[in-house]
Amino acid sequence: MSNDVRLGSELPAWPQYGDEEREALIRALDQGQWWRIGGGEVDAFEAEFAAAHGSEHALAVTNGTHALELALEVLGVGAGSEVIVPAFTFISSSQAAQRLGAVAVPVDVDPDTYCIDPSAVEAAIGPKTRAIMPVHMAGQMCDMDALDKLSADSGVPLIQDAAHAHGARWRGKRVGELGSVAAFSFQNGKLMTAGEGGAVLFPDAEMYEKGFVRHSCGRPRTDRGYFHRTSGSNFRLNEFSASVLRAQLARLEDQITTREQRWPVLNRLLAEIPGVVPQSRDDRGDRNPHYMAMFRVPGITEERRAKVVDVLIERGVPAFVAFRAVYRTAAFWEVAAPDLTVDELARRCPHSEALTRDCVWLHHRVLLGSEEQMHEVAAVVADVLADS
Repeated sequence: MSNDVRLGSELPAWPQYGDEEREALIRALDQGQWWRIGGGEVDAFEAEFAAAHGSEHALAVTNGTHALELALEVLGVGAGSEVIVPAFTFISSSQAAQRLGAVAVPVDVDPDTYCIDPSAVEAAIGPKTRAIMPVHMAGQMCDMDALDKLSADSGVPLIQDAAHAHGARWRGKRVGELGSVAAFSFQNGKLMTAGEGGAVLFPDAEMYEKGFVRHSCGRPRTDRGYFHRTSGSNFRLNEFSASVLRAQLARLEDQITTREQRWPVLNRLLAEIPGVVPQSRDDRGDRNPHYMAMFRVPGITEERRAKVVDVLIERGVPAFVAFRAVYRTAAFWEVAAPDLTVDELARRCPHSEALTRDCVWLHHRVLLGSEEQMHEVAAVVADVLADS
């Protein structure tokens, strides 16, 4: 590969931070109480995050994986249950169910949006199904119209894995206005971050209370007698992380606006590169925060894709190979695995198989760059693919 084409200037760094985060950390420090029961930052963040996403009930937790696990637990998922997940997703979607002793049932995704295929979900619903977990891939919301109908018809609740979907909307409705539980991540690469962290939006106060008790070792907020009303764990977020997340939340809308402006430019330029097929957008998802800029290179080998990603990084483009289908990881088969083989699952999930081989994604900080940089990024991608 040649070294002729590379970025002419550095893309914006991530995370983005400034005096707002510094002042927030000092504010949390000066409270003199650094856990949520004694301080006020977690409570304030929960209220602000809930309001921003159209919900009345947000519970902040230690990370996005715990957010999923807690949401499933509140809905009664446990040993012997089945949870339908997309095959093409980060492993937390399946592991959260498996950690509870439930079987994660992977189903295929749409080949254009990379989101869970409602027809595949419908075919997988059975007597043991206790939850359906759509993942809003890269900020593109799943077909919530079809999924809501499936949920209503079957009686199986939805849990939105919204780790990529902070600030997203479906037909004008925010994630918290769709009537189902939703789980978010604040890991370092996410659209807003405190290094780690997560949150669950609950549609009613009763579910929130169940989540609160379970996330705090089974203790209600006012318990002083160690009665531990139910089983649980310590998923409490600390005050410092919450203070940073309050500042990060204040940046979110402007950042989404910038990415929404840049993606059509980069999307058009990528689509003009021979062999490149960008992720499609379902326009019913009318606010897409663009956690990733994703594209496929059909026919590429995994080995060649890995080399392409390495060279893109060398030339200043933060690129990654896409997720491996969950059933193609050793971790998936350690506990509560389905009674199917890898080959059987692969036959059921041809689109996830293809994405495992040929999908590349660029970090969302690319889309915080200038319009000129969108042309530079596309030129680098074109040159690297031509030389590979």
